[in-house]
Amino acid sequence: MCGIVGIVGKSHVNQAIYDALTVLQHRGQDAAGIVTSYGNKLCLRKDNGLVSDVFRTRHMQRLLGNMGIGHVRYPTAGSSSSAEAQPFYVNSPYGITLAHNGNLTNTEELADDIYREDLRHINTTSDSEVLLNIFAHELQEQRQLLPTPDVIFKAVSEVHKRIRGGYAVVAMISGYGIVAFRDPHGIRPAIFGSRETATGMEYMVASESVALDALGYKIERDIAPGEAIVITEDGQLFTQQCAEHTELTPCIFEQVYFARPDSIIDGVAVYKARLRMGEKLAEKILRQYPDHDIDVVIPIPDTSRSSALELANRLGVKYREGFMKNRYIGRTFIMPGQQLRKKSVKQKLNALDLEFRGKNVLLVDDSIVRGTTCEQIIEMARDAGANKVYFASAAPAVRYPNVYGIDMPAKEEFIAHGRTTEEIATAIGADWLVYQDIDDLVSACLEGSKTSAKSFDCSVFNGNYITGDINDEYFERLSQLRNDATKEGKRVVENVAIDLHNDETES
Repeated sequence: MCGIVGIVGKSHVNQAIYDALTVLQHRGQDAAGIVTSYGNKLCLRKDNGLVSDVFRTRHMQRLLGNMGIGHVRYPTAGSSSSAEAQPFYVNSPYGITLAHNGNLTNTEELADDIYREDLRHINTTSDSEVLLNIFAHELQEQRQLLPTPDVIFKAVSEVHKRIRGGYAVVAMISGYGIVAFRDPHGIRPAIFGSRETATGMEYMVASESVALDALGYKIERDIAPGEAIVITEDGQLFTQQCAEHTELTPCIFEQVYFARPDSIIDGVAVYKARLRMGEKLAEKILRQYPDHDIDVVIPIPDTSRSSALELANRLGVKYREGFMKNRYIGRTFIMPGQQLRKKSVKQKLNALDLEFRGKNVLLVDDSIVRGTTCEQIIEMARDAGANKVYFASAAPAVRYPNVYGIDMPAKEEFIAHGRTTEEIATAIGADWLVYQDIDDLVSACLEGSKTSAKSFDCSVFNGNYITGDINDEYFERLSQLRNDATKEGKRVVENVAIDLHNDETES
C-alpha cells in the first residue's frame, strides 16, 4: 500500500507536497519521493525512510516549480531497495514521471512485452516502472509533437487494455501538466480537489481526502473507476472515462485498516464505517455469548479504537485504554520480515497493569493476519494480571493473499490457514475469539454512506478476485515473493549490495 499526491499550483508546490505526504505517511514508511517541474527541467528527490528523514532543507530548496507529484511507499514484494523508491522517470516521450499505488497482476507478461515489442528496458522489479513504460509507449504511439488532453486520454485507454490489477496513478509530463487515473474497478482510492487563490485555481490529487482537507483544498470528487483527469500547468482541468467496462468495487481493507479514520473513501466515511463495524461485532458477541462476563473492552491501538468504542457501548461494558503506544515505532503490519515484527511489538506497546489486573478483558483489533502480534499482546495482557482474555476482530478471518497492493504473506503463513476459529483462539492464547461476519462488514461500509459502490473487493476474506485473472500458478509465484524466508534473503542481498556500494564510495 502506498500514498500518492499531485499538485498544480500558482507558486512553488514543494512544501505543499511535503505536507501532503506527511498526512499520508500511514500508507507507507519504507520510502518517499517528490518530483517537481521547473521550466522544462525535472527536480527529483527520493530515498528510503520517512518523509521527515528523506527531505532536508537542502533538498526542498532544489524542488522548484509550480507542479509536482509525490509518493510514500512500502514494498508489496518484500524489497526495500532505494532503487525502487518512486516516482520513476522516462525521458521519452516528453519527459514523464509517475507514482503508483496498487499492484499489477500481469507484470511478468507486461515486462516481456515491453522488451520484445516496445523495445524498452526495465531497471527494477517494480511494477510501477512497468506501468510507467506502458504509459510512455502508448503516448509515443500517438506520434504527436506536443501532448494534448485527447492524446493523453487515448494513451490511458490503451493502458487500461494492456494492464490488469488494482492501481491509482499520478503522473507528470514535463512542462505540460499532471495526469491521474484509476483502474476500472476502482480498487485503489484516488480523489481530487481545488483551491481558489488570488492568482487562479489550484488543483490537487491524493490517495485520501484527509490530505486535501489538511491543505485547504475543496473536495471535488473521487476519480471514477477507469477515469482519467488531466490538469495543465496553467490550471485547466479535463476529465474523461477511458475504460470500456467499469464497476466501482473498492478494496474493503482500506475501511478496515489502511485509511485514516478522518478520510472519506469513495463516499464512505471511514470513521463511521468503523463505528458500525463495532456495532455489528457487538451484536454477534451477544448472539454467541449472551451471558458473557466481559469486564472491560480494550482496543489494540490505533486502528481498532473506533470499533472497540462502539462495541463497548453496545455491550454496556467499560471502554478503557490498556496499551500505551510508543509512537516512534512503525506499523508492524507493513514491516517486511517476521523477525522485525516479532521484535517490534513489545517495543511498540506497553500494558497498563491497573486496567488488566483481576479483570476479564475483551481485546479488539481491526484484523488478524499472521497472529504473531495478537499472541504477544494476549501474553502481555495475562502478564499484566488479566483473569481471562477474549479477542475480537473487526474483520473476518484473513485466508487469502491480497494481490492488489497490500503486502500480505503467503497463505500458508496466515494464522487462519487450515484452522477453525476455535483452533485460532488456541493458537493465539485467547479464551475465545470472535470474527466479524463478511456480510456485516460490507453492511457496515454501505449503511448510511454516500457511496455508489454496490459491493467491495473482499478477496482477502472470500478468495473472490474481481479482476478474474488469479489462478494457482499466480499464487505460487506470489508465495515465493512474499514468504518471510524469501524476504529475509532479499534483505541480506540488498544489504550486501549497499555495503559494496559504500565500500566503493569510501575507496
